[in-house]
Amino acid sequence: MRRKFYMKHLISIWICLLALLLSGCSAASGDSQSGSGSGASGGSGSSGEGARPNDPVVYIPEAPGTSLIGADPLIIDVSNCSSGYVMAKYSGIAEKANIQITGSDGVSYKYFLTPSDSYTPLPLTAGDGTYQIDGYENISGNEYAVLFRQTMDVRLEDELLPFLYPSQYVNFNTDSQAVLAASETVRSASDDLEAVEDIYHFVIGSVVYDEEKAENVTSGYLPDVDETLSSGKGICFDFAALTAAMLRSQDIPTRLEIGYSGSIYHAWISVYLEETGWIDNIIEFRGDGWTRMDPTFAASNENSEKILEYIGDGSNYTTQYIR
Repeated sequence: MRRKFYMKHLISIWICLLALLLSGCSAASGDSQSGSGSGASGGSGSSGEGARPNDPVVYIPEAPGTSLIGADPLIIDVSNCSSGYVMAKYSGIAEKANIQITGSDGVSYKYFLTPSDSYTPLPLTAGDGTYQIDGYENISGNEYAVLFRQTMDVRLEDELLPFLYPSQYVNFNTDSQAVLAASETVRSASDDLEAVEDIYHFVIGSVVYDEEKAENVTSGYLPDVDETLSSGKGICFDFAALTAAMLRSQDIPTRLEIGYSGSIYHAWISVYLEETGWIDNIIEFRGDGWTRMDPTFAASNENSEKILEYIGDGSNYTTQYIR
């Protein structure tokens, strides 16, 4: 399990999402289901030139089946909820299933699953407390049948774990090209702050905004971080997921936050760095103060002063969800 997290400087990198159309665990036990592994997995890379190690650290979610909610065709494995995630699998014949997770903060998160033999990790971003999990199966159109409703108590081993593991929105593993790219990108970084800066500049220098894709994206779209990396283009959600995956694979806790930039649906990421903790509205020191930076805006506008002024102190942004 991850070492005890040191208090860190936060920087909030703002990334545009797409305008989408849009420990204590208490649960019922069920049949055993095997997962893909456990804990954190170190990569094969070596430490770089900087003082900071650049070996990948990938946290691998598992579904051991020791504590389950629901039953076939929709199963939620909550065995490792103390690590900040649950594992979900839908094996039915309907087009999709919907899982709604509501934490102690009162915010309900909806996740959609298509039929599969594999589990999908879903984060518990509200921290400690009681969670309600509702399972639904699609009947037709926007109609769903209720499969189950159950609550569970969660006590996290560390409050930062939900922001280190991969998830449905930030999907990566030890073999992801994004993980290798992150290791190479931060090779000369002397600390986590420089590592974040290096990854930020790598993303805005390697990915351009895909106008055509943005105009044709469908509801329920999920990013593929390696496809974004190989194609060198993507919509705002792709920018967010790629940056978050790269940072998490370098053992840097990263929140993907979703809300509005003015009237535009948007996303940004907050990153936890040493010594201070989560600090909102900070990203890059420009000589006369800290400035929030949005990688999508920066990539599209060459870091123009007008864009930086708009991003400013964050007053144009409203958070709705943390993924």
